[in-house]
Amino acid sequence: MYNDGVTPRGQQASTLLELMTIRAYHSKSLRQCGLGTALGFRTRRGELTSIPAIIVFVARKVHTQWLHELQVLPSSVEGPGGLWCDVDVVEFSYFGVPTMVPKKQLSSEILDGLRGMDATIGSGTQVASQETYGTLGALVQSQTGLRQLGFITNRHVAVDLDYPCQKMFHPLPPNLGPGVYLGAVKRATSFVKDDLWYGIFAGMNPETFVRADGAFIPFSETFDISKVTTSIKGIGSMGDVYRVDLQSQISSIVGRKVVKVGRSSGVTKGVIMGYAVEYNDENGICFLTDFLIVGEKKKNFDLEGDSGSLILLSSENETEKAQPVGLIWGGTANRGRLKLRNEHGPENWTSGVDLGRLLDILQLDIITTDQNLRDAVLLQELVAAKTRIGPCNWMGAHPEKEPTPEPILSPPYEDLHQVPDEEAEEPETCSPAAKDLISYSCIGNFPLQREDTRPPLQLADEDLSMRLSGPSSSTAHQHLLNPKS
Repeated sequence: MYNDGVTPRGQQASTLLELMTIRAYHSKSLRQCGLGTALGFRTRRGELTSIPAIIVFVARKVHTQWLHELQVLPSSVEGPGGLWCDVDVVEFSYFGVPTMVPKKQLSSEILDGLRGMDATIGSGTQVASQETYGTLGALVQSQTGLRQLGFITNRHVAVDLDYPCQKMFHPLPPNLGPGVYLGAVKRATSFVKDDLWYGIFAGMNPETFVRADGAFIPFSETFDISKVTTSIKGIGSMGDVYRVDLQSQISSIVGRKVVKVGRSSGVTKGVIMGYAVEYNDENGICFLTDFLIVGEKKKNFDLEGDSGSLILLSSENETEKAQPVGLIWGGTANRGRLKLRNEHGPENWTSGVDLGRLLDILQLDIITTDQNLRDAVLLQELVAAKTRIGPCNWMGAHPEKEPTPEPILSPPYEDLHQVPDEEAEEPETCSPAAKDLISYSCIGNFPLQREDTRPPLQLADEDLSMRLSGPSSSTAHQHLLNPKS
C-alpha cells in the first residue's frame, strides 16, 4: 500500500480527481497519522512545487526516530490501478483554547465606503442581521419561481435562530443605528453531502459532508435597486464564475493567486494552497471544505467580519477580468496556523466555499455586469406580471404588505430522525438535488463510534462575522457609526 522511498512505476496523479481517488483509497490510514488532509502540491523551502501531493496535517513534525512505525508517513502512496502521488507533511500549530482578540477596525477610504459611506452597495459591502454583520458576497438571481434578484453571503452571517424573521440591513439594523432594510433570507444551507457537492463520493466515510455555508437574500420590494452596483470597490468589474473541474489539472486551481474585498480588511491578496481539505470532528464525522488560502507576504487574507466575501482568481493579464471562484467562510488566526516555511513562523490561513457549486445548490445565477443587472430586473418584473402579482416597483414605492419570506433550512435537530410534524417547505423545485439539500444541509448528533481519541483538526473559526451584541458591542457600534473616529 505504501512506497517507502521507492518511486512507484505506475502513472503519477495529475488531476484533482486522481488525487481525491488516492486519498479515499488510503483514508483510514491517513486519518490515523494526521489531523486532516488536502489536495495540492508539495511545498519545499516554503515554495510550492509542481509535484502533485496529498497534504497531511500533523500536530508536530519530528524525526522518524521518535515515531512508532505506524505513525511514519511515506514519501508517496499508490492507489487503484497503480496511480500514485507524493505525500507532503505540513505542521499545524495549535495555540490552545481560542482567546478573545480585539476586533480590528482598520480605516481607509475603501473600508469607510464599504461600511456605509458609499451611495451604492455591491460585493464587499457590509451587511448586518439583528445580531451579526459580515460581507455581501455577490449579486445573484434565483433560477426558479419569481426569479428574484438579491445577493449571497454566508449562512452564519444571515441566519440568527433567536429571531423568527431573518432580515438583513445595510449598514446596520435599525435598533443599532442607521440602516436600510435589504430583504429576508429565502434559501440557506450549511452542509451538503459530498456526492451531491462533488458528484462523487470524496471519501470512504459514509457520513461525509462539505461545508457550504451560503444564504440567498432577495431584495425587498421597498429597496431601491438603483443603489446597487456590479463594480467591486478596489478591483473593478469581474468576469464569469470560474468553475472548478475535478478532471482538470491540479494547477488549474492550486497555486493560483486570489484577491478579495471585505468590510473589515478591504482588498487583500493570497494564494490557494490546497483544495478539498478533509478533517474529522470529535464525533467521527468527516468534513470537507473547498479552499485553503494563505495571504501574501505573511499578511492575513481576512479579518473578523469578512465572512461572505467574494474570492476572485487574479487575472494574469491586465486585459482579463478577475473571476469569482469562492466565498470566505472562516479563518484560523485564533485556532491554529500552518507552518509552511521552516525558517519562518506559522502562518494564518482562510477557508473558502466553491462558489460555482454553491450557486448550483442554491439554484442561483451570479450577476457580474450592469447589463446583467438590467436584464435581471426586467426578467423579475416580467415573471411578476405573468403570475399576476404585478411588476415590482424598484424606485422606492411601498407595497401594501410585504410577502412573508420562505422558511430557511434551519440548524440541526438533536436527532435527525426526530423531525417536527410540520412538513419542510422545499426550494421552488422538486429536483433530487433540492430534496437532498433539505435532507443534508445541516447535521445533528449521528450515532457513530469514535475510532480514535486524537484531537480533531480545528479547521477554522466559522464565525468570521462579527457579533453586534455583548460587552464590547457599544464600542464596536461607535466605530461603525463613525468609521473615522
